[in-house]
Amino acid sequence: MKRRPVPDTATVPHLMDPETIRRAVTRMAHEIVERHQGSDRLALVGIRTRGVYLAQRLGTVLADLEGHAIPTGILDITLYRDDLTTVAIAPVVKKTEIDFDLNGKSVVLVDDVLYTGRTVRAALDALMDLGRPARIQLAVLVDRGHRELPIRADYVGKNIPTSTEQVVDVKLTPVDDVDGVFIRTL
Repeated sequence: MKRRPVPDTATVPHLMDPETIRRAVTRMAHEIVERHQGSDRLALVGIRTRGVYLAQRLGTVLADLEGHAIPTGILDITLYRDDLTTVAIAPVVKKTEIDFDLNGKSVVLVDDVLYTGRTVRAALDALMDLGRPARIQLAVLVDRGHRELPIRADYVGKNIPTSTEQVVDVKLTPVDDVDGVFIRTL
């Protein structure tokens, strides 16, 4: 797995540190339980790559709160992207790993950053090809605005207003060597 370089925290603003991320995930888990009035029909699906690790962290907190494991899956959206031809000549397709029935479940789709909404649109298409959930909600660690599609998150760790010339980098272990959210200008 190719690792993105860790931003130099001396030159890149550090918006969320490991403790801030932990608190945001814990708060989102509490919001999910409250809105669903429990977790009996709940499932989490993380969008590759960092959405997977956020979904796993949410699942751990939810299991502690509810006393049982929450079904958690991994979704690869590569073939559903509307920019597939501009991503790479031969894009790498990874495995979708959802070993539970989505039909009738309340699925919380999890990603790291919500920006234009196109990734979420692709994820919705991919999920619908796998089953018919009762409902799908969206949890993101960061909502940075600038939507191109009418998509909003139901659970947000942090809203970070940005310009279109900025990039929000979410770093999570074990993919990266650090937990943090950074912002940089192109």
